[in-house]
Amino acid sequence: MSDRQFGAVVVTVSDSASRGTRDDLSGPAAARLLEESGIGVLQRLIIPDELERIKTTLVEQCDREDVDLVVTSGGTGFSPHDVTPEATLAVIERQANSLAELMRARASGDDPRSALSRGIAGIRAETLIVNLPGSPSAVEESLKILIPILNHALLLIGGGEPH
Repeated sequence: MSDRQFGAVVVTVSDSASRGTRDDLSGPAAARLLEESGIGVLQRLIIPDELERIKTTLVEQCDREDVDLVVTSGGTGFSPHDVTPEATLAVIERQANSLAELMRARASGDDPRSALSRGIAGIRAETLIVNLPGSPSAVEESLKILIPILNHALLLIGGGEPH
């Protein structure tokens, strides 16, 4: 395994948090877990639930050379305003469905509502994008499922380790 430190950006997608009418609790939860796992959080962003804004933000972050991982929180549910998966699908080059399926399958034992998350995962250039639900507890649960395999996944995406 490599000793490389990976860099992440955490993007909270929330109309109310972006307007400042609600505190962002999921972004800090994601950042804390990533930092504890050894993945450096380079930036935390809060943006509204707007398709074009989400797409632009994802592209800008993936185009940075220091960003290996973009974790989004929010906008994955069934509401008409929840468009994070659609924005992600529009910008990724390869899907990583197994990561989203793994999170939903493992989380469903604790809360069947986890099946209501439409979050996806995919790769743009050499950056992994993972959509997480918006609740802090779902963010924590989802990341705890992914963290054991994230470093290996990021190494593979960057071409740093053979299969």
